[in-house]
Amino acid sequence: MLDNIFSFFSHDMGIDLGTANTLVHVRGKGILIREPSVVAIHKKTKEVQAVGYEAKRMLGKTPAAIAAIRPLRDGVISDFYVVEKMLSYFIKKVHEMPSTFLKIPRPRVVIGVPSGITEVERKAVVDASLSAGARRVFLVEEPMAAAIGANLPISEPQGSMIVDMGGGTSEIAVISLGGVVTNKSLRVAGDELDQEIINYARAKLNLLVGDRTAEEIKIQLGNAFPYPNEREDKALLRGRDLKTGLPRSVEVTAYEIREALKGPLNTIVNAVKDAIEETPPELVADILKSGITLAGGTSLIKGIDVFMSEETKMPVTLAKDPLTCVVRGCGIVLEDLELLKRVKVI
Repeated sequence: MLDNIFSFFSHDMGIDLGTANTLVHVRGKGILIREPSVVAIHKKTKEVQAVGYEAKRMLGKTPAAIAAIRPLRDGVISDFYVVEKMLSYFIKKVHEMPSTFLKIPRPRVVIGVPSGITEVERKAVVDASLSAGARRVFLVEEPMAAAIGANLPISEPQGSMIVDMGGGTSEIAVISLGGVVTNKSLRVAGDELDQEIINYARAKLNLLVGDRTAEEIKIQLGNAFPYPNEREDKALLRGRDLKTGLPRSVEVTAYEIREALKGPLNTIVNAVKDAIEETPPELVADILKSGITLAGGTSLIKGIDVFMSEETKMPVTLAKDPLTCVVRGCGIVLEDLELLKRVKVI
């Protein structure tokens, strides 16, 4: 009864607490927040200077007294205090939006978490959310939330395969009758691809580049499968020459970037193959008909669906709006209490 009263005066929300981005789905309103998981904080006073896009612009450019921090690494909390401050900021931001009634920032929250995290890491997410102002916290595994958000028939007696590739983790799961039959959780995803571009620039081009530059090149030229104009698609990679210490620009092609990304992409595809190998034959037959569904920001890498299809010999499709699958799934679960009871892990 009390919970229903609080729901009337508070915005219940689903949160995709991602390594790269945090998305917030507000009950009855849709996705209202989509910002980078970055916080700028004063080192001595611990006062928050900026959150989200404003903080991301500061990465690698802050003065000595301020640190721009990504408080989540590999899908889990690496800085509890900063995550609490970030969640508190997003919760308050949602409740400050215009509304018919005065809203109290004490929401019921559903959060997507990687399937491979430990009990201690799960508790850290719950504690950070409660400290940030949530009244109740439910955790849902990200592949399950992504499958729900992608409108896969998770409750049916048939196999559905989802591969959710985010910033910090790649989540692979086969789902049937509302439960996960087979799953793999890899700490190889978008961040690892950025690092491979940095390593390539250092080893092959004698150039030192930062995380943001690597991410921009990945978005611009990143690809997983050969295509006709790959040697003509070019971009400037700017950084510091390792020999002279002076600034230098080097032109790179889409072909070179694909070569740089080959290692992590092969690791993800091999994990998908392992998951298929562990799946019961009847469910494999279902997946062969319905195909593998890709979600998450890393699934936007050009040609990754073709590459995975060639390697697994199965049809592969990209979910509609893959960046928001997890948060949309959390939002659907928030509305359906019966579904929440079936899929929650805490």
